Amino acid sequence: MPLLQILLTLIVVGVLLWLVNTFIPMAGSIKTIMNAVEVIGVVLSLLNVFGLFHSLSRIRVG
Repeated sequence: MPLLQILLTLIVVGVLLWLVNTFIPMAGSIKTIMNAVEVIGVVLSLLNVFGLFHSLSRIRVG
């Protein structure tokens, strides 16, 4: 995935998140949960794109 495509995807996700937070009325706790889920999803997808997500599955705890 080219760097420009990754950057464009991050910009689109950020703008969509801003639009939802600005124009859709909802409780603050729901907004917080929704924002956290979207940020975690973006971070996991970036880890997957850069090939780090697969290597994290080999780490054992305990």
